[in-house]
Amino acid sequence: MKRTALAVATTVVALMSANGLAYAQSKGGVIDVATIGEPPTLDPMASTADLVGIVTQHIFETLYTFDAKWGATPLLAAALPTISEDGKTYTIPLRTGIKFHDGSVMSSADVVASLKRWTTVATRGKQAGEVITDIAATDASTVTITLSKPYAPLVALLSLNNAAAIILPAANTAQDPLTSFVGTGPYKLQERVPDQYIQLVRFDDYQSLGGEPNGYGGARNQYLDEIRFVPVPDPSTRVSAAMAGQYDYVDQLPVESFQQISGGATKPVVLAPFGWPVFMMNTKDGLNSDIRIRKAIQAALAPEDMMLAAFGSPDFFSIDAAWYPESFVWHSEEGTAAYKPDGDTEAAKVLLAEAGYDGKPLRILTSRQYEFHYKMAQVAQAYLEAAGFKVQMDVVEWATLTTNRADPALWDIYITHSPFLPEPSLMGIMSDTSPGWWATDAKHAAVEAFNAESDPAKRAALFVDVQKVIYDEVPGYKVGNFNALAAQSPELDGVTPAPWPYFWNAYVTAQ
Repeated sequence: MKRTALAVATTVVALMSANGLAYAQSKGGVIDVATIGEPPTLDPMASTADLVGIVTQHIFETLYTFDAKWGATPLLAAALPTISEDGKTYTIPLRTGIKFHDGSVMSSADVVASLKRWTTVATRGKQAGEVITDIAATDASTVTITLSKPYAPLVALLSLNNAAAIILPAANTAQDPLTSFVGTGPYKLQERVPDQYIQLVRFDDYQSLGGEPNGYGGARNQYLDEIRFVPVPDPSTRVSAAMAGQYDYVDQLPVESFQQISGGATKPVVLAPFGWPVFMMNTKDGLNSDIRIRKAIQAALAPEDMMLAAFGSPDFFSIDAAWYPESFVWHSEEGTAAYKPDGDTEAAKVLLAEAGYDGKPLRILTSRQYEFHYKMAQVAQAYLEAAGFKVQMDVVEWATLTTNRADPALWDIYITHSPFLPEPSLMGIMSDTSPGWWATDAKHAAVEAFNAESDPAKRAALFVDVQKVIYDEVPGYKVGNFNALAAQSPELDGVTPAPWPYFWNAYVTAQ
């Protein structure tokens, strides 16, 4: 049986649920968290990179966030918004007495200025900005957002931690790029030494919500004195460090290292299923601005071999053409006939000939910091070359990739991944301004109908049309579903495994 619109697969729900700890732990301790690299920015409005969201969700906060069942829940807002009968006016009450790291008190003026910045800086903010006609302070503790038409994804967009609608002091919202990293979060930025560490320290004036922890929502207890995020770009180095217990938490390990981690000084943390890898197409410029080339790529790729190379064993992946697995209400098989587990080289050759391909290199932008991206790219290269493409592999640091993907002159495909997001309109592919720049009449008709509908059952039916357009126009190629692996010290407790790991509520125990 399918679940509600704001739900995730069974195992991830279980992992995100409250862990039943008594939280009688005293404050103290410093933890080191190994990440896949150096974040390109500490401005979560300016990036959709998961790494940026992982670090900055401790510094900055949004009006809403997601609970253990992926429902929207208040964070800096005092309650979920009151929505007018016509669906065009959202009235948001704010929590009062909330302090920024600089000691100033948050007001509706800060929220209005921050949301206006979000609609001009963040890809998801620009997406919402297309239907937002006004953001205004009703009074010191109330904000009203007015829309040109009903827009069901708005609260979900306000809840996400990347391309995030963070709340800043109004005086800082004119900064672009952001230079003053002042938020309301449980930890504040103490020091950043590029390529060495990002040091966060407890914000003593933080005001946590009451009650129990609940996914990313609920109580955010500050047991730790410091959290240090340390970039460890090489995946084999992260594995060795995890086995040796060098870090308290090691993120994004190759799943084939599960047995090694199990026998080491830290314990494995598995999220299953985690999400999907995707090959994003540059529809704006270069080879992939031609839909016939994109369709040839779609025919040429062999997802089964790509996933096997990336994850080693079917225990860690599944071949699935649908953009959402069967456990989601968004699941549909519409359009998926174009997805061939073993690829179709001959069909790709025919499509390539019809496109008049002249041998211009197909540029694949990828990184080895996510080793599974690189392994998929290697297999993709072989299949694409068999179909007649000349392939150019551009392998760069992840931070460089997130910068280069913003320039349509630099790539034809870039490889990324995402956890399964509770609201499809959170997917980058749904935004016209996200790298790939997919913007067609067919897309707009399907997506606008989906976003305008508030009834969950009707929205699920309308997402079928969205998926069909994705397969028809190939702005991206979903490869399959995969699990994720991390490692955690036995002396670190209170961490609830989650797609974007967080360390409020975490504490250090003596073993």
